[in-house]
Formats: sequence, structure tokens, C-alpha cells
Amino acid sequence: MHHPIRRIALTPGEPAGIGPDLIAAIAASPSPIERVVIADRDMLCARATALGHDLAPYPFDPTASPRAQAAGEIALDHIASGATVEAGQLDPRNARYVLDTLARAVDGCLDGRFAAMVTAPVHKGVINDAGIPFTGHTEFLGERTGGDPVMMLVAEDLRVALVTTHLPLRAVPDAITRERVERVARTLQRDLRQRFGIERPRIAVLGLNPHAGEGGHLGTEERDVIEPVLAALRAEGIDVAGPLPADTAFTPRALAGTDAVLAMYHDQGLPVLKYAGFGRAVNVTLGLPIARTSVDHGTALELAGTGRAESGSLHAALELAIRLGGQA
Repeated sequence: MHHPIRRIALTPGEPAGIGPDLIAAIAASPSPIERVVIADRDMLCARATALGHDLAPYPFDPTASPRAQAAGEIALDHIASGATVEAGQLDPRNARYVLDTLARAVDGCLDGRFAAMVTAPVHKGVINDAGIPFTGHTEFLGERTGGDPVMMLVAEDLRVALVTTHLPLRAVPDAITRERVERVARTLQRDLRQRFGIERPRIAVLGLNPHAGEGGHLGTEERDVIEPVLAALRAEGIDVAGPLPADTAFTPRALAGTDAVLAMYHDQGLPVLKYAGFGRAVNVTLGLPIARTSVDHGTALELAGTGRAESGSLHAALELAIRLGGQA
């Protein structure tokens, strides 16, 4: 079966971090799709040269047909950085540039220029230091596309989605509402079917409290919020198990026959997933009109420009984006 060559946008994220290193590293391999890197040309080429990668960028032409790429080849959609980039040194003058690269990738996915987008890590702190309110890629993408984003991490067969993402722990219980649990569970079920091609997804839903509230003795969120939602979804034929105690939900026996785990908050589900697959895990944003994947790690400023950054997660993110972009 012949698949048309597709274009996928890559954003290197924080230019002082390891994003440019990772892009240069994965560009060293040939590619069956056209990789379009949205970045400052001088910054990317300087980093590639410093790391000993032969990069052969050519100007991105959206009017040309997408083409496969030889080793080292990338299409470059140039956006000038705000200030000269030094590996490992954050500069708030580059915050706007980082957001401009993201905006261009999103808009290109929305108008069909790109089949998907893959993001290297951004540094939230320096963007906020520049006076631009920013809580993360996921939320930025939701606002720009009008979608309702759900964060899911994938490490081989394990998929963990989150009801709440970047919130202080103190704020989590109030954010776990019937409306939110239902919306996220429905989004997860729909995208597992439509994007991942799983006919009847089986979703394990965690409780919020230890022992999933122990019948109301260790908290009431399960009884009052989560259980009624799951009962309503089951009545529609959606396969949701739970609410389950989080400490036993990730045992191999419990995971057998489960397509995804829905965790209530960030550090309930992600430590397990990152232990299982760090360096190979991929962050996927569900609930958007576009396909977006990302790495499972941060900017690692101390590794930028050293040649010690591992590109496994970005490679996995690109592979998954190629798959998801073909489903869209």
C-alpha cells in the first residue's frame, strides 16, 4: 500500500536547551517523510557544527511537493531568534521567538501544510520571566487550536492520560469535577479509537485517594465524583474500569488487557510511566484537531552543546507523529 510522503513540523523548543542538539542528531538519519524544522537557521547550524553533525538545511517551500530526505537533510522554516543563543544560558529575549515557532507549527497543522507536529522541550520559567504568561505546550496548543487538550504519555504498550496536568497538588481535588472527568475520559476513548485505531479501548480509571477512597473512609471524591461518571459512561457502552487504587493499578496483571490508564493528577501516573520507559516515552496531546507529540523530558540546560543528550525520546516522538499524522 503506497503512502504519500508527508510533512511533519519539528520545533526545537528552548534554544539554550538540548532541543537543537536532538533535532541535529535525528536529522543525521535519512527520513521517509519531509522534516520541516521551524527555527533560527544560524542557531541550529552552529549547534549542529559544534556537535559534529553534518546538517544540510534547504529553505522550506510550502508550494513544492513533500519529499523524502537524505541523511543530514532538513527543510528549514527560518524564524530569527531575539538574541544570539548560547548553549546552557537562558535569555528572556528569546521567549517570544520560542512561542513564534510553536504558533507557526500549529497554524501549519491547522491549514494542512503539516500532517503533525513534534516539539522539543521549552523552558516555562524563562517565558514567564519575559512577561508572557505560559503554563505549558499543552495549554498553549489548546488555546491556539480551540481544542480541549488531554495529556497522555506513551511508553511502548503503556499509555497514561491525565485528568489534571500542571496544577499545584493543593488545587487538584477541586479540579476533579464530574464534568472534567467525563470530558477527559470521552476524549481519551475517542482518540484511542480514531488516532490509535483501537476498536474498543479498555480504560482503567484511578481513584484520587489512597485505596480509591476506601468506600468514603479515605476521601469522598471517588464516591461523589468519579464513580457516577464511570457508571454513566458504562451505560453507553464505554469500557471503563474503576475507580482503582493507584498503587496496584500498574502491576503487570492489572495492566494486562488495558489500553490506557487515566490518572487523576500529574505525579500519580507519570512517575510509573517514566520509570518504565524514560528516554523512549512520548508525550501526546489528545483532544486537538491536530496531531502533536513531544519528548518526555525537559530542557536539560547542563547537557546542551555537550553531545551527551539522548535523542531516543524525540526519535520515538517523530515515529509516533508519523503514525498519528497518517490517521488524521
